[in-house]
Amino acid sequence: MKVFICLLFFIVSFCNAQTPYPQNYFKSPLDITLVVSGTFAELRSNHFHSGLDLKTKGKEGLNAYAAAEGYVSRIKISRYGYGKALYITHPNGYTTVYAHLQKFSKSIEAYVKKQQYKKETFELELFPNIEALTVSANDTIGFTGNTGGSGGPHLHFEIRDKQERPMNPMLFGLDIKDTTKPVVYELFGYPLSKESHITGESSRVKIRIKKLPNGQYKSEQITAFGTIGFGIISTDRQDLASNKNGVSFIKTIFNGTKSLDVDFKRFSFDETKHINRYIDYKYFVETKKRIQKLFIESNNPLTLLKDHSEKGVVTIKDTTNYIYKVIVSDFMGNKSELSVPIVGLKKEFSEPTLPKKNTLQQIVASEEIILEKNGVSVQIYRNTFYEDVSIDFEVINDTLKLYKPIIPLQKSMSINFDISQYKGPDKDQLFIGRVSDFGNKLYYTSTKKRGDTLIARSKYLGNYTLGIDDENPKIKAINFKNESWISNHRYLKLKISDEISGIKNYRATINGQWILMEYDTKKQTLTYDFNDKIITATENNFKIIVTDNVGNSSTFETTFYRK
Repeated sequence: MKVFICLLFFIVSFCNAQTPYPQNYFKSPLDITLVVSGTFAELRSNHFHSGLDLKTKGKEGLNAYAAAEGYVSRIKISRYGYGKALYITHPNGYTTVYAHLQKFSKSIEAYVKKQQYKKETFELELFPNIEALTVSANDTIGFTGNTGGSGGPHLHFEIRDKQERPMNPMLFGLDIKDTTKPVVYELFGYPLSKESHITGESSRVKIRIKKLPNGQYKSEQITAFGTIGFGIISTDRQDLASNKNGVSFIKTIFNGTKSLDVDFKRFSFDETKHINRYIDYKYFVETKKRIQKLFIESNNPLTLLKDHSEKGVVTIKDTTNYIYKVIVSDFMGNKSELSVPIVGLKKEFSEPTLPKKNTLQQIVASEEIILEKNGVSVQIYRNTFYEDVSIDFEVINDTLKLYKPIIPLQKSMSINFDISQYKGPDKDQLFIGRVSDFGNKLYYTSTKKRGDTLIARSKYLGNYTLGIDDENPKIKAINFKNESWISNHRYLKLKISDEISGIKNYRATINGQWILMEYDTKKQTLTYDFNDKIITATENNFKIIVTDNVGNSSTFETTFYRK
């Protein structure tokens, strides 16, 4: 069997070299009608969605099947992100991914637990060799769940190419019913030079649109001049669900000539962060709505954008009429078209003079700079910003004010606080935190200490200050009490929490031996499965130590009995 699979990898890979999207190769990973709650490449916070979110009828525990034969090439278990995830590499070179699983199949579960006990850790990443965990098409590989960063029970399913780039699984023939056209909700115009304007405005302007009886869209007639661009808010919906999902293709046409295409077919993980350059990031921060800008700004490397003419930017001349069109499509080819009539009209106006602030700092995107004041410094590396910017920089007491979080960053900045003036035990409990927009909450930012300096890295502008966590984590038993008999229990459950800096790690033992306790961060629970068969004694001493992110720890000990 093992030799056969190895040979098959070479043969099928060669045969499929000329078939980019095999239609009958991958089967459905679920044995129910596929209903999606999230489509491929739809817009998410700081990334494009890398797969399909398949609904599981609101339940956990449905069988998840291998979409084709292959071998398990990667297993990752994390508190966050994908939770429990399997990666299967197939003979044709593609890899399928199954994420947020509740648990793995019996053989995979045994393989994983052996490594967890060996490494004494719940979270881990494994790369089995080609012969360790082979699977056939339609084998049960796990059970659907809600682990990691999932917002509800579902299966996140991906297909990746040989370069580990995620691709739309629907390209491979997955059957998802969709006869519904995408919806265009809003249209915006962007003057892109000092001389440009739209309806007399020199900054972003909202343009009224209406839906016509034929189902298409048309905007009000606008006046404009100079180089301008457009952006839209648009979503799609499949037939069997009410979710507002992403679209698959956007085409823009200016006076009958192709301008820009946005093809959500494939992307790389290296570029997914540039979603914040694609959307109007400031508008998203302020409204939580994502405008897709249908023009390519400088330092936008997204491969899903195809430039046909002037990077999607259009030039409007005085006393000339134009038609700009946006065609939005879903994967099944349902289309919605928006027409924008434009009349060129040059207007002379003077730009308002804004008062200059003493704290304004000029940042040249291509150069590194260190901003420093009152024991606080911010190191901004080359190409952290997409373009040159002017930002506020101020330090008042222990609070760093670094503009507002309305400008996207490509890289993390290094934020440094000198804490040499602090003395005593409190010094060890300090951390750098990001202040919420309304100033009523402090969010822990991963902080390292080097001598008398605290260092944090962040990709967000805004306010940062020193926080102190002088509280130990809380531990509470859920389904047992001290000195109790729990012979009929399959699981041992506790709740752990830390309200300030958060849980960093934990270690649990029974009779001095490490046990695997699975951590559900959403429910703040730890669970041990007695089927792991660590327990052999009647009287058992349980101990757990929980540590938060600044080093505070709590210890919980109890005795229970079990036959």
